[in-house]
Amino acid sequence: MKKLFRWASKWWPGLIPLAVMWGFAAWNNTLPVEAGLSARSSAALKDTVLDKTRIAVDGRDVSLAADAFSEEGRRDAVVAVENVPGVRLVDDLTRLVPEAKPFVWNAERDVVRVTLSGSAPLPSMKGRLMEAARKEVAGVEVADQMGLARGAPPRFEAAAMLLLDQIGKLKDGKITISDTKVNLSGMARDLGGREAIAAALKNLPEGFSIAGNDIKAPPYIFQAYKDPVAATVTLTGYVPDNNVHATIAMSASRKFFNEKVVDNLKASIGAPSAFNTAVVAALGALSRLSTGTLVVSDREVKLSGDALYEGAANDIRAGLGKDFPKTWQYKPEITVKPAAGPVDGTVCQQLFSELLAKGKIRFESKRADIDPDSAGILDHLIETALRCPTSNIEVAGHTDSDGEDSFNQALSEKRAQSVIDYLVKAGLPADRFTAVGYGSTQPVAGNDTDDGKAQNRRIEFLVR
Repeated sequence: MKKLFRWASKWWPGLIPLAVMWGFAAWNNTLPVEAGLSARSSAALKDTVLDKTRIAVDGRDVSLAADAFSEEGRRDAVVAVENVPGVRLVDDLTRLVPEAKPFVWNAERDVVRVTLSGSAPLPSMKGRLMEAARKEVAGVEVADQMGLARGAPPRFEAAAMLLLDQIGKLKDGKITISDTKVNLSGMARDLGGREAIAAALKNLPEGFSIAGNDIKAPPYIFQAYKDPVAATVTLTGYVPDNNVHATIAMSASRKFFNEKVVDNLKASIGAPSAFNTAVVAALGALSRLSTGTLVVSDREVKLSGDALYEGAANDIRAGLGKDFPKTWQYKPEITVKPAAGPVDGTVCQQLFSELLAKGKIRFESKRADIDPDSAGILDHLIETALRCPTSNIEVAGHTDSDGEDSFNQALSEKRAQSVIDYLVKAGLPADRFTAVGYGSTQPVAGNDTDDGKAQNRRIEFLVR
């Protein structure tokens, strides 16, 4: 027996390297098998819709963990792995993605970025929504804060895509889908943006409806700047349509006799009611200023600048809003231009002649009522008359040759007197002025053309 023990003690240590070699061989055999099963299991899942998929292989047993978006999809995934050749058992660790009730999705825009949040029903759809948002707001950061959830209503993607088309029309705001209800709020980027969004919402997929639309339009702005140095009046901003555009441009050309009208207006929807009436009236007030700025923002009118004399400043302040609708607000900020130095009669005559060569005092047809468009040139004539306070002035009326001589004579006298009445109302002494009518007896052009007749219908200031 002792001999047996001595023999065994000599051979059993040799089993140790044999065991190590066997384990190493088994391990080398198992690694390729497990790697192959893992690859084949992953390939079997390529057509399934899963999230956070994890596959672990132990021998020929596979553990499958994943988030599925439907019970059917979850079962199909497990069956697909079970059918992989070589798989013995599948440890099913799959689960359903939580269901969102209500199913809410948001697209929000601020100054620096667009953020998508809430829930998306599938990873692929989440990617498509991000891609659509980046395309719509090219160059703007798009942040993804969307989670994944079940419970999206039918045609959710079509609704979300249509709403993402509108995010580019917003300066800032938020669009929300809650189940099948859509809410919008914010400020449109451009005039007409609010209306364009409203039109697009009419194409929402069947089943979706607008629960709230609080998209606001940006201010509808019209501006005019009178620059006496450049002798220009620059019009910028918006007008409702081409007809109103033409009316305002024509009115400006009549009111501003000494300035070139630079027209940079654009047509856009969104103008407040009575826009045309208010703008034309405000341009009339601007025409009476030496320099000035007019800003019409929605239903608010701001006019600032220098009047030519104190009486004009008071008149403009008091009368600015009389032609505006009651719902409009107005703010005159009128100061008075420093008075120019006095001049003698000769210089005074030269100044009158230069003014009347550039513009005309207009009247209603065949009447002595002064056209309101003449307020600007009349204020300049009054300013000049204030500079020569000792000069007596003849206001001479002239007509064209149309009509009877007696009518033209009387009309020319009445028109001359209307001008004097305007001057006296502005604060000038009545005894400095004499009204004289010459009818059609002193033409400066032929009466055989419309242009010639227009030149003959005139008022002259003559220093006596």
